[in-house]
Amino acid sequence: MPYFSTFDPQAEAGALDLIARIDALATLHDVEHDGLRVRWRRFGSDSSRPPLVLLHGGHGSWMHWLRNVEALAASRTLWLPDLPGFNESDAPPAPRAGQAAVDPLLDLLSATLDRLIGAGTEVDLGGFSFGGLVAAKFGQRRGHIRRMVLVGSGGHGTLRRMTVEMINWRAAEDRDQERAALLHNLAALMLHDKSAIDALAFAIHDISCHGTRFRSKEVSLSGGLQAALDAIGGPQLLLWGEHDVTADSRPLVAQLAAGHPLREGVVIDGAGHWVQFERAGEFNAALLRFLD
Repeated sequence: MPYFSTFDPQAEAGALDLIARIDALATLHDVEHDGLRVRWRRFGSDSSRPPLVLLHGGHGSWMHWLRNVEALAASRTLWLPDLPGFNESDAPPAPRAGQAAVDPLLDLLSATLDRLIGAGTEVDLGGFSFGGLVAAKFGQRRGHIRRMVLVGSGGHGTLRRMTVEMINWRAAEDRDQERAALLHNLAALMLHDKSAIDALAFAIHDISCHGTRFRSKEVSLSGGLQAALDAIGGPQLLLWGEHDVTADSRPLVAQLAAGHPLREGVVIDGAGHWVQFERAGEFNAALLRFLD
């Protein structure tokens, strides 16, 4: 019986052990700005190349990259934050008059990263889903971006192709209902192949959803991706899963890459939205090839 239709305490314990093993490879950095703390994890220590900064998606955490950490950190210094308002980082303040909803988050992200690596340090920058749009806006604001990679990014302004409604897991009456809703949402939004909805996928999604205090959907649907990418320039990798329900991936990748010789579009066959988890080997190879 597939994991997504049952509960296996042993498998879930194994998933939590795996998360703990990867987490133990990190050096934790809690950086404060204006009294608010952002938690960053550093993996690897190769100073011969620009650091690689990757931003997770909405209802996510650094664990969105769990199946990529070891491959990427083998040859680079990898920085993974819990974005402000997610998991182990403090929530950003409410936007001031005239500010966009995401601006206070960007302020915290920029200030804390610059404290860690220096304001003028060149980085390779990437983001997944909501984090893709955040990365594009962050790169536009900060500068010093060598290469950029967007994975199933929000902000593209084209139609989504979801056919299954999400369930509000917060309205569940008990843990069994909550678990069922979270598993349903993994299948509806995140992963195409139902066999990929295993104990690890559930544990990451469960922990990350419970740690989310920032409303990301409105930001992801607000557009602005194209303009930010045009302003940043430089080599850019636009990577989507074939069956990503947040966009019609092949036409979108072609549209974004058209007329931009430094933009490369990649669609990974058989994958859904959370492509770096569902097809981790192919994703890691594509990203390392682009960065090198």
